Amino acid sequence: MTQVDFYVLEERAMGNRFTLACRLSEKIYHQGRRIYIHTGSEEESRHMDRLLWTFRQGSFIPHGMANQCDPLATPVIISHDGETGEEQDVLINLDNQVPNFFSRFERVAEIIDKEPQVVTAGRERFRFYRDRGYPLNKHDIK
Repeated sequence: MTQVDFYVLEERAMGNRFTLACRLSEKIYHQGRRIYIHTGSEEESRHMDRLLWTFRQGSFIPHGMANQCDPLATPVIISHDGETGEEQDVLINLDNQVPNFFSRFERVAEIIDKEPQVVTAGRERFRFYRDRGYPLNKHDIK
């Protein structure tokens, strides 16, 4: 069964859900795992692509947009259209909805920042997973 982890940025935390997604991607990538980052729009996907290059000096996370890279050679894939290919390791969800393909993944990371609409949508996603019996963890990020 898919493990779901909610990463919640506290009020005084620096950054937003996109920078936290970068930090989390870096950590997961260094563990040798594959990552599929799902965003809510093409604009968010492009933002995530740019941010992964610049979020931290000296960081390198090999990544690419789903429709523009070789998915077999790229450990971090970014998309907004739900075309996950064969990915099934770690899903980082930046969309406000639960992706209909989430259960294919071993782990799901839901990232919540301080934006009111993100918090509200995050609570709805938490209830969705909880009501279906998925194992949930919450991590408060300072």
